[in-house]
Amino acid sequence: MAGNAANALGTYLRDRRNRLDPAAFGLGGGRRRTPGLRREEVASRANISPTWYTWLEQGRGGAPSPDVLDRIAKGMMLTEPEREHLYMLALGRLPEARYQPVEGITGRLQRVLDGMALSPAIIKTAMWDVVGWNRAAALLLTDYAKLPREERNILRLMFTSNRVRARNPDWDGMARFVVAAFRADVVRAGANYSGAVADLIAELSDASSEFRALWQANDVFAHSEGVKRIHHPEVGLLAMEFSTFAVEGRPELGMIVYNPASPGDAERLRALLETRVD
Repeated sequence: MAGNAANALGTYLRDRRNRLDPAAFGLGGGRRRTPGLRREEVASRANISPTWYTWLEQGRGGAPSPDVLDRIAKGMMLTEPEREHLYMLALGRLPEARYQPVEGITGRLQRVLDGMALSPAIIKTAMWDVVGWNRAAALLLTDYAKLPREERNILRLMFTSNRVRARNPDWDGMARFVVAAFRADVVRAGANYSGAVADLIAELSDASSEFRALWQANDVFAHSEGVKRIHHPEVGLLAMEFSTFAVEGRPELGMIVYNPASPGDAERLRALLETRVD
C-alpha cells in the first residue's frame, strides 16, 4: 500500500478509535488518559495482533486483507458507509456486496414514492420482491397491498398470474428482460444463486417451463430504462417509459419509476388516477 494511502488509513483508524465510547463496548470505566478505546482493545475485538494494528495506525502495516478489514469494522462497530470508506482507503475499492433480506422500507423512502403522485413507482429488492409502492403503481400495475407478502414478487406474478400476462401485450419480451435483469441483480447485490434465491429459481422452474427456458438461456441485461406497454381494463393500452434508480447505501434495493410515453398516455393515466376513489 502506497505511503499516502497507508497514512490516510492510519489517520482514519486512529480518528475512529478515539471517538469510540468504551462503555458502549462493555469496557470498564475508570479514568483514561486518552479518549476512546486503546489500540490493544481494538486489536483484541478484531482478533489481530496489537503490534500489527499499531503499525496500521502508523501507516506502516501493509495492505490488510478484506477479512481483516471486516474484523476491524465489526470490532469498532463501524456503520456500512464507514466500512466502505475503510475499504476505499485500504484497497482502493468498495467491499463486495452483502445481500440482506428486506422486509419493508423506511417512512422517508415511502414519502419519496408518495410524492410522485402522477408517476407509478415501486421499490424492489434484488430478488424482485416489491417492498414499496405508491398509489399510482397500485392503480396501474398491481395493488400489492391486497397480496400476501410472499406473492409480491415480480417474477412470480409474471410467470404464474394469468391477469398479469393478459395485461402485458409484450409479455414474451418483458419476461425475457425481467429474468435477465434478475440474474444480474442478485449477483450485484451479493446474493448469488444460493439460499432463498435458489429456492425461488427452483420454484419458478417447476411452475413455468417458460421461466425454466429463459433461466437456462443465461442472458444478462442491465435493468436501467425502457418502455413497458400495459393494457389496463379501465383506460386501455398505455405506453410507459421506465427508469431504474439505485437507493444510496442499499445495493439490494432499486426504485423503478414509470412515466407516460406520450401526451395521450398521460391523459389516460391522469383519468385513471382522478376517477378512482380509494
